[in-house]
Amino acid sequence: MTVFLPKLIFPPMSRFFCLLLGLLFLTTAAQAQNSDDQYREPLQQVLEEIQQRYGVKIRPDATMVKDKYVTYAEWRFRPDVDETLRSVLAPFDYQAAKTGDKTYKLKTFQYHLKTPDEGAAQLAQLASQYHDAATWEKRKAELRSCMWSALRLSPMPAKPTSKPIITNKRQFDGYTVENVAIETLPGYYMTGSLYKPTKAKGKIPVIISPDGHFGDGRYRADAQLRCATLARMGAMVYSYDLFAWGESLLQFKGEDHRRSLAMTVQALNGERTLDYLLSLKDADKTRVAITGGSGGGSQTMLLTALDDRIKVSVPVVMLSTYHSGGCPCESGQPVHLCGNGTNNAEIAAMAAPRPQLAITDGGDWTAQTPEVAYPYLQKIYGYYGKTDLVQNVHLPKEVHDYGPSKRQAMYEFMAKYLGLNLAAAEDKAGKLDESHVTVEKQEAQLVFGPKGEGLPANALHSFEDLQAEFNKLTAAR
Repeated sequence: MTVFLPKLIFPPMSRFFCLLLGLLFLTTAAQAQNSDDQYREPLQQVLEEIQQRYGVKIRPDATMVKDKYVTYAEWRFRPDVDETLRSVLAPFDYQAAKTGDKTYKLKTFQYHLKTPDEGAAQLAQLASQYHDAATWEKRKAELRSCMWSALRLSPMPAKPTSKPIITNKRQFDGYTVENVAIETLPGYYMTGSLYKPTKAKGKIPVIISPDGHFGDGRYRADAQLRCATLARMGAMVYSYDLFAWGESLLQFKGEDHRRSLAMTVQALNGERTLDYLLSLKDADKTRVAITGGSGGGSQTMLLTALDDRIKVSVPVVMLSTYHSGGCPCESGQPVHLCGNGTNNAEIAAMAAPRPQLAITDGGDWTAQTPEVAYPYLQKIYGYYGKTDLVQNVHLPKEVHDYGPSKRQAMYEFMAKYLGLNLAAAEDKAGKLDESHVTVEKQEAQLVFGPKGEGLPANALHSFEDLQAEFNKLTAAR
């Protein structure tokens, strides 16, 4: 039997009541949830409930909440909003990052980043494992062995036999610059600029300068000012590109920089740089230093921890207990998992008792260094009776860069421990003076020419080829 129902036409007010009924139905359905359906609610709805209950604002990306559901939703609520957010978001590998007072933004889990309190707690736990030079040296040996393995550089792959490619030597006021490429793996060329003093007498101190994630890489003005000034002070300085930055973009794509092998390649680049510079007849092997900022600061700490040839280190805006470097070129390989977990403060401590200056600021993850990481470093250096050899210049009103005040602090430290001429970096009043440096355009600093025409015939042209070459070398060990 077919039943025909009359078509109902609701006036505007009736439509309003229908909407209310619909909302009531949905609310009732939500309230009716129980263990049979695991108290399941849409993530978007749960976030709205958190906002209402705790008086906060949460900014999610629409794609992060679409078609996502929370089981046992309200059972995850706690008296504290941060604990509630952690409990709700954990199944999705999400985190709620504070962006202001009572405001949050959803992010995917940041494996390299802890909270400041978590970083301090980890450092305290690490420090409890050793109490003198002997127990610390044991821990350091375990860490170093693990770190080489984590980087897949134990043993080191065979070194290419090619000679460095050197082009376009220029002479300026008190220093020279030449472009140098080193084949660090078969077909892969690391590129950089080698600065040398023109008035040096005897053996020359060596400084390597791994680049960080700053715009324009080693071509930027502040990098040139820093390296040229150090050369005018009496050191040879090699400033070199990150992997898949600068001229290595002739061989790889920019996105290849964010692959885990980038960390390995950059560590290898640092080692090959030292091999080359220390093979030069005028290099002083007893006076070897390293400095870099940001990602270059990460490399500074790592390479100093791994290689005793480095006698002086100045990591800039990177020493932190809770931040391990957000780029895979800093944390892509499991170095920070060595020894049941370590952090950059413990890695920096592996420099002890060699002179080390950590430059930090109030505008990034190094803001807590003076109160947390620096006392820890002093304790480790104290095991050797050398607390005076570790220093921290903290600039609370500055931000994440390698700016003038940071450079001046570094110049003073390098002059003291490498025997450089500090007067070449200062005016008669003792203030920073880099005015004698010529800042060049990028084109002048290119090893392979403006169009890459000088790139060797054996150069690799894809990350896949590099990975295959590296795997072949490691399999042959």
